[in-house]
Formats: sequence, structure tokens, C-alpha cells
Amino acid sequence: MIDEICFSTALVEGAKEVFETMIFMDLEEPSEQCEQIEGDSFLGLITFTNGIEGCLAIHCSVPCAKIIAANMLGVDAPDEITEEGVCDALGEVTNMVMGSIKSRLQTDSNKLLVSIPTVTRGQNLESSLGHRANKVFVKVNTEDEHVIEFAFLYRESAK
Repeated sequence: MIDEICFSTALVEGAKEVFETMIFMDLEEPSEQCEQIEGDSFLGLITFTNGIEGCLAIHCSVPCAKIIAANMLGVDAPDEITEEGVCDALGEVTNMVMGSIKSRLQTDSNKLLVSIPTVTRGQNLESSLGHRANKVFVKVNTEDEHVIEFAFLYRESAK
């Protein structure tokens, strides 16, 4: 079984790779206590199975999600992007981060099977696998401007 340190490393490296190369945003570990994401926010979620099962969640505020979408789409004015456009972009980012994590974790004998992503907008959003779940949680700053939370939840598959 792959341990939590390996998952944490894969999560951080995978997220940084996608954000730095595709979205042109640097992710930084917070120098001090990060603010909480309050009010309306977006949650991108993608599930996986095969040996382990779980989900990857990306949680950020509405203004942060709009900036992510604008950077990804090459749009100068984030406020001009529709909610549907933000959801599409955040879904694709969630998919790319999961792909980057998957390439770091899987072996020839243990191929992760991944769902299509879903994106939800609301308040007090979080992901859960219930009991028996392990959770790797990473909170980052985007150039000291916004907070993004990454959660990788997993457990052994019940085969």
C-alpha cells in the first residue's frame, strides 16, 4: 500500500505542475495561517477506483475560480466568464490534476480508473468518503492572493 507521505507528495507535485504550466499560477505554501474559504465557493471533484478508491477535491472561492478559469482560457477579464465557463474550466483543472497524480501513483499492475469530474457551487462545501477513509489535505496560496484547498481522500477498495 502506498503511504500517506507518497500521496501528499504526489498531490502537491501534481497540483503545482498543472497550475504552473497550464494556468500560469504559482502555488505557494502559506507563510502563516491561511484564511478559511467563506461564502460562495466552487468544489471540483473527481473519483477513482482500482486497488484504492477515493476522490480528489479542489475547493476555492468564487473570485479564485474565476481567475483560474480566465488564466486557463486566456481571458483578460475574469468577471466576464460565465458560471458555466468557470465550472467547465475548474472541472478540466480537476481532471488534469488527477491525471498528474495518477501518473505519479500508478504502476503497470495497479491502474487507477478515473471518473469524469463534477463541479458544484455553494457554501460550506467539503468532500467525504465516510469512515475508514484517509485524507491528505493541502492548503496553498496563489501568489499570496487566494487560498486553494486540495483534498485527496482514499481507502482500500472493497473487492
